[in-house]
Amino acid sequence: MTYHAGIIGTGGIAGMGILGMHDEDAIGSEKIDASHAGGYASTDDIELVAIADVDESKLDTFGEAWDIPADRRYVGHEAMLEAEDLDAVSVCTPSFLHRDHVVDAARSAADPSVIWCEKPIASAVSDAEEMVDTCDATDTELVVNHSFRFTDKLRRLRDLVREEDLLGDVKSVSAQYRMELMRNSTHVLDTLVYLLDARASRVSGYITGENEAIDALDATESVVDAGGGGHVVMDDGTFVTVDCTIPRDVSSMTLSFIGTEGKLYMNNDDGEWRYWSLEDGEHVERPLPGIEGAWTWESDYEGSFANAAAHVRDLLDGTAENHSPGVAAARSLEIIVGFYLSHYTDSTIDVPLPGPLREVPVTSW
Repeated sequence: MTYHAGIIGTGGIAGMGILGMHDEDAIGSEKIDASHAGGYASTDDIELVAIADVDESKLDTFGEAWDIPADRRYVGHEAMLEAEDLDAVSVCTPSFLHRDHVVDAARSAADPSVIWCEKPIASAVSDAEEMVDTCDATDTELVVNHSFRFTDKLRRLRDLVREEDLLGDVKSVSAQYRMELMRNSTHVLDTLVYLLDARASRVSGYITGENEAIDALDATESVVDAGGGGHVVMDDGTFVTVDCTIPRDVSSMTLSFIGTEGKLYMNNDDGEWRYWSLEDGEHVERPLPGIEGAWTWESDYEGSFANAAAHVRDLLDGTAENHSPGVAAARSLEIIVGFYLSHYTDSTIDVPLPGPLREVPVTSW
């Protein structure tokens, strides 16, 4: 059978390109394969049949690029969710709108079995929790598009670290990535919690107030998202240092893990992964078992949307377990919110966040 999908939000990540990721001449004018629409187009048994946006110009541009009939281009997500019978819905709107769009989709007459939501999951932890609870109550799979989870190399590395005890007990992690925390650094934090299978326990943070996206995107919206970082103690005792203050043009996504049985260096931007096994008190460099080469943009990230869409199909078929559930995505969000709360209250923040603090929003695009 062929499953039917709809997209809420017809901007860059939906299928029209993202500044800093794609050819600037192509952004907003032609379809981009590394996107939700591109993922659906590359996947057998899923067809993108409907789109929704509040901006009619963007709606029509997207519709023409991706061959969506005019009568299935809806002004406002409510109209699409009322008129269509959908198996999957992609939510590709700014993060401060994710709560409304995911909850509305899960409760709608469209009755999707899977919602594929862009990262970060939401602006506030309470919104993320409501999204998870609503999807649980409506028997809807909530898949959050932390793209690295949908690359074969990272999934294999996760098995090595978590199932085959490659590093032993991880004691320390250092992570670096470009600003801003919500728009970009959610990726590095999600990779952290994915590989450790852990949750933050205590957070101490620093916020720079700098945001490159405001000028780069020629944005008029007022957002809180900025560079920052700090220290995180995970609930398994791992001590983590996070630096996400770096400008895009000099940044690399790097993580360094030190464990009782070895150490690991990952540089995703520059395609370098290195592993040392601790043998008789000395670190000896070894290949990563079952991983050819290192993670690269061309061989891994550009295929992650196709992999994610195939995973959506497998969830619809009932042949897979969710690789990137909302519960896991909320763990990176609560670290980011913890950084902000710590910076502005000059204190250390405990996780899980107390009730009122879960409602503090960090707005981004």
